[in-house]
Amino acid sequence: MRAVAVALGALAFAGGETAQGEAAQAAPPVVAVSATPAAGAAPLRVRLIAKGDAASYSWDLGDGTLANGGQVSHVYGAGRFFATVTATGPTGEVAQARVRVTAKVSSVSLHTPAAADYDSEVSLSGRVRPGRRTAVLIYRRGTYVATVRSGSAGRFRARMLLREPGPYEARGGGARSAAHTIRVRPRLDSALAPTAALDARLVFTTRLVPAGAGKVRAVIRRNGRIVGKRVGTRLQLTLPTGRAGDLEITLTTRPRAGYAGEKRRLTSRVVAPSLALGAQGPSVLALERRLQKLRYALHSVDSVYATDTLEAVLAFQKVAQMERTGRVDAALWRRLLAATVPRPRYASGTHIEVDKTRQVLLEVVDGKVERVVHVSTGLTGNTPLGRWQVYQKVTGFDWVLWYPLYFLRGFAIHGYPSVPAYPASHGCVRVPMWIAPSIFARHAYGATILVYT
Repeated sequence: MRAVAVALGALAFAGGETAQGEAAQAAPPVVAVSATPAAGAAPLRVRLIAKGDAASYSWDLGDGTLANGGQVSHVYGAGRFFATVTATGPTGEVAQARVRVTAKVSSVSLHTPAAADYDSEVSLSGRVRPGRRTAVLIYRRGTYVATVRSGSAGRFRARMLLREPGPYEARGGGARSAAHTIRVRPRLDSALAPTAALDARLVFTTRLVPAGAGKVRAVIRRNGRIVGKRVGTRLQLTLPTGRAGDLEITLTTRPRAGYAGEKRRLTSRVVAPSLALGAQGPSVLALERRLQKLRYALHSVDSVYATDTLEAVLAFQKVAQMERTGRVDAALWRRLLAATVPRPRYASGTHIEVDKTRQVLLEVVDGKVERVVHVSTGLTGNTPLGRWQVYQKVTGFDWVLWYPLYFLRGFAIHGYPSVPAYPASHGCVRVPMWIAPSIFARHAYGATILVYT
């Protein structure tokens, strides 16, 4: 900091008689004073220098301290002071000069988020006053965490992973900030299968992270009625699956000080393993939702095992190379829960694939299967293999063909009342009546149809 120098008017006193007996007064000494630094944060060490032609210098440092000499080093507490130097000349004349010293109270502020997720990155910011570049240390519960440097204006920012609520404080410039606590939102790691077959093993697990954040209370309900309760930091429960229905687990944390409470609800559906045409209820709904997720075509997801559900089950059994019964049993549930969306043979572009071996039609959009449809191709194997384009479309019936898409001579993809699980047509590709208009609308003239075995 640049030194400040101030020279005040000198006050001199001298007396004596000349040879002629007349009184004469000598000139006072010249004196100038400087302080380096003249301002800063308390406690402030200042170097005071007096310059001039005086024989001696004495100081009143302004805070009750006296000193002698041309140079003085002194530490000031907080406040504003005037250091005054008295310069005495060789013949006793005196002069004074003074300089102002300002020692500002040092402070540091800290700002933290009120709450944040466990193990997330949080930002701690603040300011050292008076503003200056200095090291700022971050402490958590009295333990050193990190060091950052403030800018010229005294502002600083620290980033850290939140693992504990604190309290946190900043130390810098000889000052400490107020302590701040960050409420930590703990993580609940939980696992529960969305569906389970009747009498199958269904295990629920949960743990609170960090474990020291408190405890978890789990309340288990089956069809709305409480069937169990557990409390702990880590839980593993085998849930009842003896009856079909809905299971619900409500998790509520009991947080320790500094941690936020969490609440979560998980559900699972126990489904009956044996389903067939005419069945209704939550098990059918779970079946339809799973088939829909795997892209098997359904007219509606409505908890009713109607013809469209049977046809979707047949399509799944064909793709999975299972017996084509149209019924659901425990084996099918296991395969269904482990299955993924079928992949097309030609994984690019938008087109229709007809797999004569598996007796399914795949609608492919941008290389991904959009729908899987149960079909029946030519009884004699005469459905032509190859790459074709739609060259004719007929709205409604064309003779007995419903919404046909012609791709070669009289061969077409069309709706038909009877679509068995095996090849039965005269050579066309039969699809269920309800889906034929949708396929017709989705594919324009020139659409590509790939037929293979």
